Amino acid sequence: MKSNEALANRLYAAVVTPYQHNSFTVDENAMRSLLRYFMQPKFINAGGGIVINPEAGELVYLNMEEKVRNMEIAMEECGGKVPVFAGVGGLTTEEAVQLAVKAKEIGVDGLFLMPPFGMADLTISWDAEKYPEIWIDMAKDIFAAVDLPAIAHPVASVTPTYGIGLPVGATRRMLQELPNIIAWKMTYKYDGYRIIARAIRELDRHVGILPSTAKNFHEILSTEMMDGVLTGSFNYGMEPIIDHIEAWKKEDLKEARRIWNSGAAALHEYVYSDYTRLHIRYKIATWLRGLIPHPLMRPPLPKPKKEEVAALAGLLRGAGLNVIDDQDIERVTSTLQG
Repeated sequence: MKSNEALANRLYAAVVTPYQHNSFTVDENAMRSLLRYFMQPKFINAGGGIVINPEAGELVYLNMEEKVRNMEIAMEECGGKVPVFAGVGGLTTEEAVQLAVKAKEIGVDGLFLMPPFGMADLTISWDAEKYPEIWIDMAKDIFAAVDLPAIAHPVASVTPTYGIGLPVGATRRMLQELPNIIAWKMTYKYDGYRIIARAIRELDRHVGILPSTAKNFHEILSTEMMDGVLTGSFNYGMEPIIDHIEAWKKEDLKEARRIWNSGAAALHEYVYSDYTRLHIRYKIATWLRGLIPHPLMRPPLPKPKKEEVAALAGLLRGAGLNVIDDQDIERVTSTLQG
């Protein structure tokens, strides 16, 4: 078994959930194919890990049976090769606890801890700095039922300082009261990132700092405030992301800059330029890479726009990544509006 620090300091892919053509039934064969793509030596040797049922994988819109089956498939394909963490959340604490218990029974290495979701009181109106116990109490119930390490996904109401992310006071309190949390996914805007990263470094235990916003990776790597990564961008840009990180580790700044300025920066900047479209752009780009059958997400999540497909196809090619044939792109885009 790996130590908590070894589990914390890894490159985690937040895996999208593929659906069957012309339906929103989870495509188990496509899921296996996507997971096998990650099980190549490049990803494993770089210290990769899998997060199944993350927000990027539409955790909120999967039913319990689908979540459990996705975890089973992930363990069948990836277990023993890389660590597998499973997204845990629910409209009620009871639901989240039940999912965590199922995850442990299946044998995952850890939990990807989602904040409470549901009513506006817990989403757009939640003052996380003033009332952090809303998430802390839920997490305590989960860890009382299942003693597993966890990575936190600290999304919260948008603030000018932090962007999308739990404020520093609430972050400190969670990490002080919840020792099961071994790593912190960094969803923040750049200024907020620095504040949270410094607070984590001041703790009396190691908590992995895992950035998720790929458009900021180059700048973050220069600060040494990165212990690993947890991002949906691995679905479409795994190869150059790993090459870029490895160049920084070797202190080969010329190569790191070359990779970043040879299409990677432009690709990630477009993907993250509109957070209303973030997860659909993950999925469009993953489909364009030929890794899933089509890019649709479950309603009410949005459909792809033709201009997004065209832009992402060009940006992927510009970053040196293979894209499916134009005929296959046209076959899908011809059915889209906009």
